[in-house]
Amino acid sequence: MPGSSFRGSVSVEFIADLHIHSYLSRATAKNLNLEHLNLWAQLKGIAVVGTGDFTHPQWFSELSEKLEPAEEGLFALKPAYAAETAALVPPSCAAPVRFVLSVEISSIYKKDGKTRKVHNVILLPSFAAAKRLNQRLERIGNIGSDGRPILGLDAKTLLEIVLEIADDAIFIPAHIWTPWFSVLGSKSGFDSLAACFEDLTDEIFAVETGLSSDPAMNRRVSSLDRFALVSNSDAHSPANLGREANLFDTELSYGAMREALKTKNPDRFLGTLEYFAEEGKYHLDGHRKCGVRLTPEETLSHRGLCPVCKRTVTIGVMYRVEELADRTLDERPAVLPRYTSLLPLTDVLSEVLQAGPKSKKVDLVFRSLLEKVGSEFEILRHAPADMLRRHGPALFSEAIVRMREGRVQIAPGYDGEFGKVCLFSDQERSSLMGQKNLFAVCDDRQGVKTERPPSLFGQGRWAEPREGDQPEQAGKSPQRQTDDGPRQLQPEVASGCGTPSAAQSLRRELGRKTAESLLADLNPTQQQAVRTVGGPLLIVAGPGTGKTRTLTHRIAYLLSTGIALPEQVLAVTFTNKAALEMTRRLATLVGDRAAMSGLTIRTFHGLCLKILSCEEKVLGMGFRIRFWGKRIA
Repeated sequence: MPGSSFRGSVSVEFIADLHIHSYLSRATAKNLNLEHLNLWAQLKGIAVVGTGDFTHPQWFSELSEKLEPAEEGLFALKPAYAAETAALVPPSCAAPVRFVLSVEISSIYKKDGKTRKVHNVILLPSFAAAKRLNQRLERIGNIGSDGRPILGLDAKTLLEIVLEIADDAIFIPAHIWTPWFSVLGSKSGFDSLAACFEDLTDEIFAVETGLSSDPAMNRRVSSLDRFALVSNSDAHSPANLGREANLFDTELSYGAMREALKTKNPDRFLGTLEYFAEEGKYHLDGHRKCGVRLTPEETLSHRGLCPVCKRTVTIGVMYRVEELADRTLDERPAVLPRYTSLLPLTDVLSEVLQAGPKSKKVDLVFRSLLEKVGSEFEILRHAPADMLRRHGPALFSEAIVRMREGRVQIAPGYDGEFGKVCLFSDQERSSLMGQKNLFAVCDDRQGVKTERPPSLFGQGRWAEPREGDQPEQAGKSPQRQTDDGPRQLQPEVASGCGTPSAAQSLRRELGRKTAESLLADLNPTQQQAVRTVGGPLLIVAGPGTGKTRTLTHRIAYLLSTGIALPEQVLAVTFTNKAALEMTRRLATLVGDRAAMSGLTIRTFHGLCLKILSCEEKVLGMGFRIRFWGKRIA
């Protein structure tokens, strides 16, 4: 919760991302430091973040300097350092962030005549324990060359050392299905955790599923039932924090999180927030160089060879799951995994805005949404659709709803290539965009969505009352029915926004001009265009064929027959000259200057300027419009 405190032993739901790196690891961002991790954790809505890389001497020194003790086994960034990025946190996202000491260690070693490459994540509750582990490991290999040290150390031996250092450590085999560096990956040579860790397997109570698999896939392998399935971002930049994460409902402490994972208590460890597994870059098999993506069945049919270059393809996660699975797709374990698949907010915006996820266009909308709605996980998981519709771009609310419902099209990732996400086909995009209304304005004062600003466009149809209709009570404004009951619509006083007196004046004047007289000087095709009502109408005509005449007569016809009020008429042109010409001709047809004030005839730019002018307070825009240095609204 923004602005809340974690002090005390009260149980609270929170998100934790326990496996990340620092700027001292290979291929990581230069700003992957504590200050920016503290910033991005708040933007994302994450309460607990692993420090990553605590074995690196320089990073360990920074951690010791910049962190201070908070709850048991957790640390907070000292205020002086947190202040460096505090101005970049919107009030809607501001919340305390805690750090837990973590590191990923790469073990590359020989076992049973095979080379093994296994990554493991280690969490410790204190700097004293971390220092003891660092001292032990630096006698074995170089822990200062990379934030993620590479050691010629058997994974089982590593686990044994960690348990000797701290029996309350959390030891998690990392991204267990990744082909190259994991305990069950296609290159590891192990087909079970027991084959890797032997008699110490019982000391492990959680495994990390990785980006390319999800809990449902993992539960097809019954030997994994004994482990809690966790997910983390393995972030190499602050912006990637939380692309996968864990959901707890415990008191905020290292011990409480450890106990929740060890016992797999579904009331304490609530599950994971996941990538869509297909989006992971090793989901399917393939050969990236040749652009070949293969399902497990296709890989088998090609005998594991690329059909283009005939070289061995990279075997992905889905293949390995199928290879080791002892449950069919229809079989269910006794305890079903709980998880929610989400897309990063920038990926959703990239799809909606049709721009790159790292583009300035996406970044501007991303930050605007955080300011108006809340953190990224709040937007992705909880924000109501109407709020997203109000504050997001066109199609955004629909995109989030589709993601929450799992209606996502993904070209799966393979051989190090991330999957490509699609939420809308071109046809769907065109159809949905066609349903949007240029004048959809949300009145936050009443919580009512109006399809047209009442200050610019009038209410109702202008026609004679029919028998049985109830007459309007004198002195009362028209009403619009809402969920909260009728709401008074106050007519706009400003010129150009329409008034009842203009409508009355126009009606008196047009009483002397019948619909037939308006059609008298038009040819049959023009008359057809003027008479057509009830839907969109496209008129295709060349220069000098009477387009302006037809449009102006059509407007006069709609008014004279009572089909439309003058406040309901909008004519938009490209140039001021054309707008003035239409106004002049309509004035001749209508014959009353006062009546003309109810019509809106403008250029595209003029129309947009008028909307901003009239609706500034409703939109909460809080700015003044300037043109050529002069304030005009």
